[in-house]
Amino acid sequence: MEMPNISTTNVVPKPQIEAIQTVPPFVVTDPRQFRQVSVAKEPIGSGIFKGCFNIVLCYNKAMEKDSGWLVAGWIKESLARALKEQPLLSGRLRRGEDGHGELEIVSNDSGVRLLEAKINNMSLQEFLDLKERDKAEAELVFWKDIDEQNPQFSPLFYVQVTNFQCGGYSVGISCSFLLADLLIMDNFLQKWAKIQSEMISKNEGPEVPIFYLPNLKPANLSPNSIFSSTPRENCGQTMIFRMSTESMDLKEQSFKKLALLCLEEAEQTGRKILPDEFTFFVKESTKIIKVENCKKTEVAKSHMKNQIMSSCASLKDYLGMNELAFREGNGPARVSLWIGSVTSNGIVVGIPFPKEGSSEVNIIVTIPYENES
Repeated sequence: MEMPNISTTNVVPKPQIEAIQTVPPFVVTDPRQFRQVSVAKEPIGSGIFKGCFNIVLCYNKAMEKDSGWLVAGWIKESLARALKEQPLLSGRLRRGEDGHGELEIVSNDSGVRLLEAKINNMSLQEFLDLKERDKAEAELVFWKDIDEQNPQFSPLFYVQVTNFQCGGYSVGISCSFLLADLLIMDNFLQKWAKIQSEMISKNEGPEVPIFYLPNLKPANLSPNSIFSSTPRENCGQTMIFRMSTESMDLKEQSFKKLALLCLEEAEQTGRKILPDEFTFFVKESTKIIKVENCKKTEVAKSHMKNQIMSSCASLKDYLGMNELAFREGNGPARVSLWIGSVTSNGIVVGIPFPKEGSSEVNIIVTIPYENES
């Protein structure tokens, strides 16, 4: 009897988690870095604990000996080296003043979570041919909502390497909104991938990394039952607006007005009327990120468009994800990028990240998809 072609079905495969590791920076962070999370007086809800930025990169097997198990083994070391430059990614969100003060992120070296998983009886190509591929891709990235009561125990950055039957694999990355600027504006992923690629090409020791799971994992031991994800599916179209404010006085024209201008353009591009409220994340400096609920009651003045040179693109194209290679010459076969929903009703999120010493401002806007009934 012939087996049905799984690519013509709506079956969404569930990866089996094989191992969970913690990756701290390669050296102790000294002095510690801090980022204050300034929340406006207006209640902000639980969005800052749930919102996440997701990337899934799918790779074909580069050579006969290539596999996701090998890539994950090298990631244990390459990611640790990359985190030396951005230790906040391996830190934790906490409340100051003995748990009763304002929220802040501290680079306490608690570490990034690295998960290794596999999908049985399916090749990477079959996965990419699935009818519900977008829904299935949410299974390739791990995210656990930050605990609102005890946030100091929740990781802010996860990496999941998933192996397919054919030897192909995916690298899924999730990061809290509160630190997403480090991935986006600081090119952290490109720097990390370069470190890994150079490590592999210059490797003069054994071909198998120290943390090669098939050599370490006891048989029939899986942490699936004790470690569950709260995945965020693609909730909307994400656009990035790259803007020059050289001719503006930002002391008078606030970032909020720039966000409103981008929302107005996003409505025209997406041909959709956006919700009246949105959550606004603004990086005021390297040490402060401000979060507030905003309403579209204030209209951006039309003359601002003539003062600002702006360009709009998909975030994936802007970041150059199609060239991101963890092994030299092996770029991704597919890249997916989305911002996880912060509320069930599809709120709009704008995230500007000004570069220090530059007049450039980048504002990211997610237009929520309409719920299908």
